[in-house]
Amino acid sequence: MFPLDLTSHGHLLSLLIFGLIGVGFGVVLEMAGFGDARKLSGQFYFRDMTVLKVMFTGILTTALLLFAGAAFGYVDFAKIYVNQTYLWPGVVGGLIMGVGFVVGGYCPGTSIVSAASLKIDGLVFFGGTILGAGLFGESVASFGRFWNGSYTERLLVSDWLGWSVGATLVAITVVALALFYAAEKTEAWFASPRAPLAWWPRRRRYVGAAAAALGLALVVWGVGQPSPEEKWARMGGAYQAQLDDRDVFVHPLEFVKTWNDASIKLVTLDLRPRDAFEAFHLDSARHVTFDELAHKDVVAQLAQLPANGVVILVADDEAAAVAAWKRLKMEGVVNLYILDHGLRDWLDVFAGVADTPHFDLARPPAKVLERFPEGAYTPKIKLQTAHRAAGLCS
Repeated sequence: MFPLDLTSHGHLLSLLIFGLIGVGFGVVLEMAGFGDARKLSGQFYFRDMTVLKVMFTGILTTALLLFAGAAFGYVDFAKIYVNQTYLWPGVVGGLIMGVGFVVGGYCPGTSIVSAASLKIDGLVFFGGTILGAGLFGESVASFGRFWNGSYTERLLVSDWLGWSVGATLVAITVVALALFYAAEKTEAWFASPRAPLAWWPRRRRYVGAAAAALGLALVVWGVGQPSPEEKWARMGGAYQAQLDDRDVFVHPLEFVKTWNDASIKLVTLDLRPRDAFEAFHLDSARHVTFDELAHKDVVAQLAQLPANGVVILVADDEAAAVAAWKRLKMEGVVNLYILDHGLRDWLDVFAGVADTPHFDLARPPAKVLERFPEGAYTPKIKLQTAHRAAGLCS
């Protein structure tokens, strides 16, 4: 099941593999002519649209294979890291980089390709990229409110549109094919403005590739993406040991410790019936039903928690808690745990310290932990983060 965790094979081997992938990517860009500023800037004068065609080919091919793999159970998309979205800073940064692209002929990534070929302009532009990144790092604190004002941890085009992944993939495929066609005709027009344009594509392999891409996108739309239950049936074995060994069941005392830890953002989801929740629930707990855990908004909020976010499920029925844990785990929620035995043992655990000053059963203070012997519980919570990746230019 993809993606593969290359880091599990050793640090040096993973570095070697990542290095080879990077070199291979650079070679492909060089073969496409991306080490030549004249070819790169040609797209802004509509003489050479290679950049648009190559980049859209990569984007479209990756999207089709990725979501087709997810639809047929070969890829767990929840494990694919998606770069964070800084919407308005991204717009402003894109405009700045675009101006630099027109003036200098390179984006940061292609400047590395050119620098690897020892082209002087590429070396100068790459040096400017390093200098600019350093200046940004030193000055970002001065405009932190703007930088973080439109931050979103994980946002897909399908989430933004409110469409299914398959429908979005079909739309992107149609747009990409239209842009390919427009790029071809634009190049032909500027190469020979007076020559009549042949509006119907004459290259059969282009037509065949376009039909194959659109056909695959329609298949993905028809098949749909797997439900969390279907994904668990395919890949749940990788997580079953955590349930069998009870590594995800948190003792009430650890819950209190985590709750009172200012460095952790705790989210408590109470799955009990509404009447039980209203009769008594932990302070700041949110009541949800099992069906609500399938809603995109709920999943998105949990999947977009910061690296210090912890989600704990509360249910008196362990089977219900485990089912909810499986569903959210398959949706890519990390740092996900279950309150051991729910609230059935809550009163029993804290019955002996009920006389503690300012004690509230719904909100036990950290000082309560001092009334219990050391080793009263085995810590289970270990913060994990999704593997992150970043790129200079895409």
